[in-house]
Amino acid sequence: MSVDRELDAAAITDPALRLAYQRCRALNAEHGRTYYLATRLLPRERRPAIHALYGFARWADDVVDEVHDGRTPAERAAQLSTVEEKLAAGLAEGRSDDPVVAAVVDTARRYDIAPSLFEDFMTSMRMDLTVSSYATYADLARYVHGSAAVIGLQVLPVLGTSVPRAEAEPAAAALGVAFQLTNFLRDVGEDLDRGRVYLPTEELASFDVDRELLLWARRTGRTDPRIKRALAFQVERTRSVYRDAAPGIPMLSPASRPCVATAYRLYGRILDLVERADYDVLSRRVTVSNGRRLAIALPALARAVLA
Repeated sequence: MSVDRELDAAAITDPALRLAYQRCRALNAEHGRTYYLATRLLPRERRPAIHALYGFARWADDVVDEVHDGRTPAERAAQLSTVEEKLAAGLAEGRSDDPVVAAVVDTARRYDIAPSLFEDFMTSMRMDLTVSSYATYADLARYVHGSAAVIGLQVLPVLGTSVPRAEAEPAAAALGVAFQLTNFLRDVGEDLDRGRVYLPTEELASFDVDRELLLWARRTGRTDPRIKRALAFQVERTRSVYRDAAPGIPMLSPASRPCVATAYRLYGRILDLVERADYDVLSRRVTVSNGRRLAIALPALARAVLA
């Protein structure tokens, strides 16, 4: 099986740990189609670590995002505290009985990933329990640092660099932010359903847009020129973050560049689709088609083989 070859290549031999990594791989395959496709372009020995990092992030994210499953806010907070305690104990002890935590702890040890990056991530996850909007982009940036920038920094040592790691870190963080801002644009409607708005309210107000107008558009399936202008502004700012991230791709180890370049293009494509949909992201969710995914991924696969 492909998963066995990946684990063998990564020298992961402990049976329990192999099952832990398999669990994270399944989470990635099920929930992160774009990331999972891009991960297939990595050398086999690097894939399990990426699956572990994604699997843990997805697990924590689901705790705070599944708001319609009958749990109270207090129950979600308690569950997130349990996740946080398991992670802290695992990082301190170098092991865990929880499969997702076991895999991410092993990955952190193998690649010398700083515990502070996980702490910052959990801080942002906790913000999702109580914060439903952000007044300014600076306010949002504090959330995005922990929810996205640190993911880029966690992944960077797994990908490897052709320059000193510190030199590549700003671009890696920027790419994580670019992906997150893209998600915010794609998921405006779904986030509204959870009671959240991740577009800075002061920026929306400058286009005469508020939460009530967004909710009206979500409820009626209709759009409004003011919303279009506000979203166009957000798209252009997100593209500028992608431009900040682009110089980091050549800084990666050659074997990792096709993977990240593919994720960069696939996620950037979502912005094109938002524009093509005339910014109607409140009544539907734009996605990159499987055909387009393959059209982008197949040339990258050839480059990965050559690398």
